[in-house]
Amino acid sequence: MRIVMVGPFGMQPRMTMRVRALPLGKALVRRGHAVTLLLPPWQNPEDARRCWEEEGVRVENVALPSGVPGWFQARLTAHLVRRARQLETDVVHTFKPKAYAGLAHLALARRYPVVVDTDDWEGPGGWNDRSDYPGWLRRFFAWQECWGLRHADAVTVASRALETLVWAMGGSPERVLYLPNGVESPPGVGPTRGDGPPTVLLYTRFFEFELERLWRILQRMHARRPEVRVLVVGKGFAGEETQVVQRARNAGWTVAENTSTETRADLPLADLVYMGFGTPLNLPACFAAADVAIYPFDDTLLNRTKCPVKLLDLLAAGVPVVADAVGQIAEVVVDGVTGRLVRPGDDVALVGAVLDLLSNPVRLAEMRPAARADMVARYVWDLLAGAAEDAYLYALQRHPKQGLRVV
Repeated sequence: MRIVMVGPFGMQPRMTMRVRALPLGKALVRRGHAVTLLLPPWQNPEDARRCWEEEGVRVENVALPSGVPGWFQARLTAHLVRRARQLETDVVHTFKPKAYAGLAHLALARRYPVVVDTDDWEGPGGWNDRSDYPGWLRRFFAWQECWGLRHADAVTVASRALETLVWAMGGSPERVLYLPNGVESPPGVGPTRGDGPPTVLLYTRFFEFELERLWRILQRMHARRPEVRVLVVGKGFAGEETQVVQRARNAGWTVAENTSTETRADLPLADLVYMGFGTPLNLPACFAAADVAIYPFDDTLLNRTKCPVKLLDLLAAGVPVVADAVGQIAEVVVDGVTGRLVRPGDDVALVGAVLDLLSNPVRLAEMRPAARADMVARYVWDLLAGAAEDAYLYALQRHPKQGLRVV
C-alpha cells in the first residue's frame, strides 16, 4: 500500500510524529509498504520545505504560506491535501483528530479511506483543560476530535481508555484498532548497574502528577533511606524541575546539577541529581545508574488515555518501575516481574514498594532482563504495525471504489 501519514504539527517540539508516526512508518516500510509523512511545521518553521528519507520513510515538511490567520490555515491545509493527492495515495493516516490533521481529514475523506490515530484525549478532561488556547479554539478542537473519531473509516488508539471512548461514540467496534506506543527495535542486553549509591530515577515531563505529591514521595523516601540518591531527568512545561531542585536545597539536601547533553558514565554523588532533559547521549548513563524508577501517575482522564513513551523507554532499558496502576501503566508494567504496581495515589505504598525492591538486589537483578524481554515480546513496532495494517484494510473495505495499488 501507499500510505500517507498527516501530522497536526512537525517533528518538534511536540513528539507524537517523532516517537509514534515515524517508527510505525519504518516498521510498515519493512513490511513492504510505501510511507510518506506530511508535516506542517508551524511550531518549528525552520524545517519548512525540508525533506529527507529515514529508513525508507519519506518525511516532507510542507511550505508555510504567509498570510493572516484563517487564510494561513486554509492555505497550509490545501498544501497538505494537494500533496496527498499527488502521492497516489491508497490510505491516509492522520495523527490526532485535530488542527491541520483534522482539517486534512475533512478535505480528503470523500476521496480516500482515512484512518485516524489518537494517542491522547483532547476534549473536556484532556489537553484542552491544560492548554492556554482561547475558548473558541478549545471548542473547535473538541468538535474536531468528536467528528474525526466518528467519521473515520477506521481508528487506531494508543490506550484501552481511548478504545472505550471511541466505542461510546458509536459505529462498529471492529473499526477501532488498539495500537499502543512501542519501542523502535528489540533492546540489546542493556546497561549493567555499576557501583554507586542506591539510585531512584524519575524520568518525566512533570504534568502527570501534582508537584506537591512528588515532593511528599521524595521526602518520605529520603526520611527512611537517606543514603538513596534521587536522579531526576526531564523538564516540565512550567519550570517544575527548578521547583523540585529548590525544594531539595531548602530541605538541606545536597544537590548536583549537570544539564550537559554529553554522556556521563559517572553521575555526581548527591541526595538529588538533576540531569536536564533526557537525550540519546545522557540517557544510557542515567538508565545504567538507576536501580529502580518511580512513575507517579495521578488518576485523571488525561492520564488514563495516555500510553507513556517514557515508561516504555525505561522498561526497554531494563529499569524496573514502581508506578501507580492507572490506565495503560497497569497493562505495561507486569507487577512483580518487571516492576511493582500500587494503588493510585497511595504514596505510602509507592515508597514502600521502592524501598522493598532496593533491599532485595537479587530480585532487582531478575527484573532487569525480564523488563527488556517483555518489551521485545509485546511492544516492538515491527509487531505492533500489524494493527495498523488491519486498520488500513478495514478502511479500504469501506471504500470499495478505492483501488489498491501494489508497491
